[in-house]
Amino acid sequence: MQEVFRTPEERFEGLADYSWPARYEDVEGLRMHVLDVGEGDPVVCFHGEPTWAYLYRKLVPPLVASGLRVVVPDLPGFGRSDKPTDRRWYSYDRHVHYVSALLDRLNLDRVTCVVQDWGGPIGLRWAVEHKDRVARLVILNTGLFTGRVSEGFLRWRAFAERNPDLPIGFVIQSATVSELPDSVIKGYEAPFPTPESKAGAAQFPLLVPLSEDDPGAREMRAVADELSRWEVPALVAFSDRDPVFPFPQAGEYFCRLLPNARPQVRVTEASHFLQEDAGERIAELVTAFVSEAR
Repeated sequence: MQEVFRTPEERFEGLADYSWPARYEDVEGLRMHVLDVGEGDPVVCFHGEPTWAYLYRKLVPPLVASGLRVVVPDLPGFGRSDKPTDRRWYSYDRHVHYVSALLDRLNLDRVTCVVQDWGGPIGLRWAVEHKDRVARLVILNTGLFTGRVSEGFLRWRAFAERNPDLPIGFVIQSATVSELPDSVIKGYEAPFPTPESKAGAAQFPLLVPLSEDDPGAREMRAVADELSRWEVPALVAFSDRDPVFPFPQAGEYFCRLLPNARPQVRVTEASHFLQEDAGERIAELVTAFVSEAR
């Protein structure tokens, strides 16, 4: 039986700017968490490495105030979801499978799918496999890893390989322009109190395919192929200070790929975690996009 780490609930008490109730679902033996707030058309936000629903906290109030429902699943190994402790458990396919099974329970339709970091490969694959539920895409600082990666990513991967007990707060601060207060760092570190709780976070960088034959590369090429033939409205917004997904090239890839993509939006004074550096601006972009692309 797969051993899992379950982060104690008290780790999530009193977090800065995050007080929404937890919703849990049992998915094939794992307890998974999803933030589910508001009513109306759903905005489903996919997080990546090494974050959780906390990353989207600045978007929740304005989106809910505009009449939208915000749904943010925590991937296995992250946030309030259970965390298998064997790093070999984690794979691209398994992440997609579990988050799909979780979202199947939420009665979602006319979804605005928001993706960033590893949320891109996972969330965009979910979207192309559930086209009948998806009304629009919002693509933030991400990529489809088909065997080519940036020098910035290779530096990050090397760091992660040397530091399996990832310093979560340091990683987040290094990938933001804003100087984060200790209370916010605590929010990002809350799910990961021990080295064993970080198995998923430690493994994620190593799941990125570095060649066309590595696991996941073929599947991501298939996602790109599906996107290239899908007329779904798409907003592409990338920050201009991200060494992993450099502006403008990383975003222009999606603008060329998607037939109905808007011109790329440049998010200034923001780094990789633009939801942290520019959360309010991202919320404004999403709200306007949903209104115009109905």
